[in-house]
Amino acid sequence: MAKLRIDQFVTRHVGPIELSIGAAECVCIEGASGSGKTLLLRAIADLDPHGGEAYLDGASCSSLPAPAWRHSVALVLAESQWWSERVGDHFDQGVDGAWLAQLGLPDSAMSWEIARCSTGERQRLALLRTLMQAPVALLLDEPTGNLDHESTQRVEGLLTRYQRQRQAALLWVSHDAGQIERVAQRRFILDDGQLAEKLPR
Repeated sequence: MAKLRIDQFVTRHVGPIELSIGAAECVCIEGASGSGKTLLLRAIADLDPHGGEAYLDGASCSSLPAPAWRHSVALVLAESQWWSERVGDHFDQGVDGAWLAQLGLPDSAMSWEIARCSTGERQRLALLRTLMQAPVALLLDEPTGNLDHESTQRVEGLLTRYQRQRQAALLWVSHDAGQIERVAQRRFILDDGQLAEKLPR
């Protein structure tokens, strides 16, 4: 079971921030555009320079090679990168057909060309690609931002199951108040570089 913790964490105009996310816990962050939500996730993923430290089950980010940290603490962006023309080329570990179906995608999706995929299809496939790497902590940057209502429900359902079954820690950025109510155990607002917990009414 994985616990993700950030200690005196600073990146650009965000921080210092202290936050712990337990195993099988989903913490959501909301905030105005430009408040630094994506910057914070990118820094926790060790993609951008930062001060302070991040820990996964006591192992510090700085003590691990960057690929090893990013394998365990995986960032899912609203728009992910693709390096090959065919979808299946991005799934070195194969694909879970049940997860594919849960996301409303056919088995034939593995033979699709990236160029023929809609924005929503690419977003769901990028999420699936990340889950197949079996990360123990997920950093989710608007993972349903380009999806319709049905696809949003499918993604929320899959992520919730992954969280519970794998005891994964989820840090989820969302602008959707309804979504936050559905998925979060705790919620925070990022404002003026600081996180403020938003308590239940």
